[in-house]
Amino acid sequence: MSTDKNRATAAAILPLVGGPDNISSIAHCMTRLRIALHDRSLVDDAALRALPAVLGVVEDADTYQIVLGPGTVARVTPEFESLVEQGRPAGNPPRTAGTAVTAEELAAQGAALKQAQKTRNSTPVKLFLRRIANVFVPLIPALIGCGIIAGLNGVLLNTGWLPAVVPALAAIASGFMSLIAVFVGYNTAKEFGGTPILGGAVAAIIVFPGVAKVDAFGQHLSPGQGGVLGALAAAFLAVRVEKLCRRWVPESVDALVTPTVTVLASGLVTIFGLMFLAGEVSTAIGSFATWLLASGGAFAGLVLGGLFLPLVMLGLHQALIPIHTTLIEQTGHTALLPVLAMAGAGQVGAALAVYCRLPRNRSLRTTIRSALPAGFLGVGEPLIYGVSLPLGRPFVTACVGGAAGGAFVGLCNQLGVAFGATAIGPSGWALFPLLDGPSGMGLNLAIYAGGLLVGYLVGFAATYFFGFTRRMLTELNADQEPIPATAPPATEPAMA
Repeated sequence: MSTDKNRATAAAILPLVGGPDNISSIAHCMTRLRIALHDRSLVDDAALRALPAVLGVVEDADTYQIVLGPGTVARVTPEFESLVEQGRPAGNPPRTAGTAVTAEELAAQGAALKQAQKTRNSTPVKLFLRRIANVFVPLIPALIGCGIIAGLNGVLLNTGWLPAVVPALAAIASGFMSLIAVFVGYNTAKEFGGTPILGGAVAAIIVFPGVAKVDAFGQHLSPGQGGVLGALAAAFLAVRVEKLCRRWVPESVDALVTPTVTVLASGLVTIFGLMFLAGEVSTAIGSFATWLLASGGAFAGLVLGGLFLPLVMLGLHQALIPIHTTLIEQTGHTALLPVLAMAGAGQVGAALAVYCRLPRNRSLRTTIRSALPAGFLGVGEPLIYGVSLPLGRPFVTACVGGAAGGAFVGLCNQLGVAFGATAIGPSGWALFPLLDGPSGMGLNLAIYAGGLLVGYLVGFAATYFFGFTRRMLTELNADQEPIPATAPPATEPAMA
């Protein structure tokens, strides 16, 4: 029955995005079905938003993204891919922009829309951060699974239950993290146009135990030194070396020379330079994050929690992904994520206030009712793009709620209750199983729950009393169509 439901969702989406021939590529992340389109003008946005399974739609320079929520998207995507393949007759190439309709104006309109979208969102910084995020996003399911297993293992270890199982769970939880540099190297080479396995081979040097015998900068290297940042740099260097070889090495010996030179040159630079430098940077990041929350306390939490939603809107939050991964690799958890997750709590509180303040706007209230469950679980896009951001002031008051929740968690951290998340990706209530810290699971859960409650209450109060002008209340407090999301999209706010 579940498979039928997922296939029905995929079947409902497909004609609304222009059919199989309008799709050039399909992928998914934690919450979104991401598709690349030939002709943007063939998409029916309003009909897509009206589908029960669709939580929202957003768009960036390269992909059209349909928010389905965690779990659902991983099940709908294979069904969608299957329908797309079935819908393309053998031998028929995908339709190019404008050819589905003979009028040249439609083709020009589609091209203009795509170009406008790229001009608005494709700044060099955002494009670079998006590519860095693309390296780490595929790793998130393994981070979540291993993080939850690590948390379960910690509970068994502390309670003394099932002692024979504890070593097995420790191995399962730690195996991926011990080799995460290899996966980062593989994905980096893939993302930047190199041979993925060569990127993984160079990055594997970082975790190889034999590097402990190598002396660099007057000291012996440590296996894992430099971590994911070193792997990222090493694989990127490998891509550059490989591309240079492809240009100059004759085709007759390319299969032998290019891989050898790529691994050798990049490997030597990694061992005698990148591992040391990336290790210093990683150590500095960990020390700064610890100092920031231990010393900054409430103020640091207020700033982080209050500014995270604007960072999401600008696409700059993607720079935090390697930082989170580095902290998890170093300490077993990232202390920044619970603080940043408070932004989602402020967003939920603001949405509830909008619901109460506009009792006669049935369409907007319907949007809020459908998006709130996902919001509580940390999927904030439907509420951001469908409610608070188009209204304007409620987006600001949502940030106030996030700042208050972040200040609460930051203050508790300064008082000695330090904890974090063992994985990135989830947020909101979905983050509870991933919390970890030296103070014990009970206290960690209580502090995080308290931060969420503060975020909900302050976000609600700030929006209820300051989120609307009299004119806004007069114009909006009537039955009307849902407010369209006009802001540029962002990747998962949960990826704080």
